[in-house]
Amino acid sequence: MNTEILGVIAQIVLMVAISYPLGKYIAKVYKGEKTWSDFMKPIERLIYKLGGVNPNEEMNWKQFLRALLIINLFWFFWGMILLVTQGVLPLNPDGNIGQTAHQAFNTCISFMVNCNLQHYSGESGLTYLTQLFVIMLFQFITAATGMAAMAGIMKGFASKTAQTIGNFWRYLVLSCTRILLPLSLIAGFILIVEGTPMSFDGKMEVTTLEGNTQMVSQGPTAAIVPIKQLGTNGGGYFGVNSSHPLENPTYLTNMVECIAILIIPMAMVFAFGFFIKRRKLGYCIYGVMLAAFLIGVIINVSQEMGGNPRIDEMGIAQDNGAMEGKEVRLGSAATALWSVTTTVTSNGSVNGMHDSTMPVSGMIEMLNMQINTWFGGVGVGWMNYFTFIIIAVFISGLMVGRTPEFLGKKVEAREMKIASIVALLHPFIILVGTALAAYLFVHAPAFVESEGGWLNNPGYHGLSEMLYEYTSSAANNGSGFEGLGDNTWFWNYSCGIVLILGRFVPIVGQVAIAGLLANKKYVPESAGTLKTDTVTFGIMTFAVIFIVAALSFFPVHALSTIAEQLSL
Repeated sequence: MNTEILGVIAQIVLMVAISYPLGKYIAKVYKGEKTWSDFMKPIERLIYKLGGVNPNEEMNWKQFLRALLIINLFWFFWGMILLVTQGVLPLNPDGNIGQTAHQAFNTCISFMVNCNLQHYSGESGLTYLTQLFVIMLFQFITAATGMAAMAGIMKGFASKTAQTIGNFWRYLVLSCTRILLPLSLIAGFILIVEGTPMSFDGKMEVTTLEGNTQMVSQGPTAAIVPIKQLGTNGGGYFGVNSSHPLENPTYLTNMVECIAILIIPMAMVFAFGFFIKRRKLGYCIYGVMLAAFLIGVIINVSQEMGGNPRIDEMGIAQDNGAMEGKEVRLGSAATALWSVTTTVTSNGSVNGMHDSTMPVSGMIEMLNMQINTWFGGVGVGWMNYFTFIIIAVFISGLMVGRTPEFLGKKVEAREMKIASIVALLHPFIILVGTALAAYLFVHAPAFVESEGGWLNNPGYHGLSEMLYEYTSSAANNGSGFEGLGDNTWFWNYSCGIVLILGRFVPIVGQVAIAGLLANKKYVPESAGTLKTDTVTFGIMTFAVIFIVAALSFFPVHALSTIAEQLSL
């Protein structure tokens, strides 16, 4: 048990230690300063030439968003075509069939918005072609999209007054070539050494301990797993994701993958401080996020290592904690840490069944996604926090009787309206989606039955399963309480709509706010200026996030996770 705790501590220490120099490096990359990765410049110039892009052309925030949305629309059609027709395309040694239109819609949207809501079973639902040229491709592109959006925001704040926020295409390419690709190669090498397969062979025949034969899928797993983690996408090559012994064979690979999930979101916070030359502000934001993350880790580790009281009542020893849905080779503590790490980001990969975690652990997992600001996805996590900074600055300004300011720019009604819409949209689409599903389950049983019944557990946990699905969709996370039968017409389309709204409305709003503020006249700091890089303001921001984001969900948690915990 002590060893398990030490493993958790070691991983957290490594995350923090790596994130600082990585953040400094990321800031240098986006600023165009000299770095060790400059040898990639010829490749980048070739990409710009092939794409007909001038990377030095500055964009205003409207042009920036137009480029971002157009490229995502293109990839949507690309993904849909390949997923529907994959059965007749090459690199399909296992003979997997094409996806249905509604399943392809959900899959394509899910990975296009940097989510991994897999309403299919990885190795049996996709071919090698679509794993590589839809899933892995999207894991690079969509992660880079979020990072590029944050780079644009940082560029807008770096100068006192600016009409432009950089070039989207340049930031997109740099995110892939200078950050995601090098880190993926390092992680991939470790995985291959530890036993993760990297081939294009078909299924291999193995003899089980019982003496029976079993066909086990292989494929280019080691190429896909690193970027799924680093890009906070999380889509597993295998259906059971990183609980699969080929996707995550050892405790070392578990550590590498878990660290990979969080290091770029962590580093992006430091990168913000370095980029705009306000390190103290970066440290303040980082501290708030880290504190919230650690609270979740402490709760979940204690819950999972403490075991299930119902099993205690049966007189069954739980020396290893609550092991239902967990891998013996990893342990309950490692799964608990992963469950928090993957939900404070938009990663969604799992090394155990979240559906089997203790009710309080499930509540923490959902609250992480419902708050959606504690590090979050690469780039977009900080952007969500930025939304609440604007709200906190506005409220604080009203409290002291001054015009609210952030980084020398006045926060006025227009920015506040956009921030409010972005902040309130998240709970709205989650709660409305859950309410609709619950209504149909109760009042349209024939429809629900025609789709397979949806729930194996119609009680408190059943409501949790539906709430988790929409929470995961809105947060672009992708993990799930997999007791829910979600590969249906209703869930594929309803979750797809939530995925789109949860991804693009916040990005549009946040980039718009940054662009509007960048255009404003710089106001020099004075004695009455509200300091945003203090512990006091950090606590204020935390309070605003908790009140606006977290408290919106406690009524539904009272009917689901909390009720389930009290029933034990």
